[in-house]
Amino acid sequence: MGARRTARERALQALFQLDGEPAATTAGGALDSAWGASDDEGPGDPAAHSFALEIVEGVRARLTEIDPLLEQHSHNWRLDRMSRIDRNVLRLGAWELKFRDDIPRKVTLNEAVELGKKFGNEESSGFINGLLDKIATTLNKP
Repeated sequence: MGARRTARERALQALFQLDGEPAATTAGGALDSAWGASDDEGPGDPAAHSFALEIVEGVRARLTEIDPLLEQHSHNWRLDRMSRIDRNVLRLGAWELKFRDDIPRKVTLNEAVELGKKFGNEESSGFINGLLDKIATTLNKP
């Protein structure tokens, strides 16, 4: 598995933890916990660790922009009704779409769908793909 995919997985796990207990830990602490709970030997690749931390800190810093964007495009689905996994995959994907011009739309959507398949339920990947595609179109993301 590539370093960026591993980074996204650990970032998702950290975001999931922070979503459940936002005041209990820091972004770095949640990320260290996610890496410690994985089968990996730890964040051996400094670039993967750096990217994962950038994702977690970026999503957390921009929640006031990301969450309304998700709610605007998720017709009939409030964020609090979404599963924690789906909600955090969507946050990660929306952050990449809106704030990372260097990551192509196709890559973001593909990676988010794969996260949904791995960590979500059987409907997650389609839900995530549809919602992020709407957001990407609205943002004119190439």
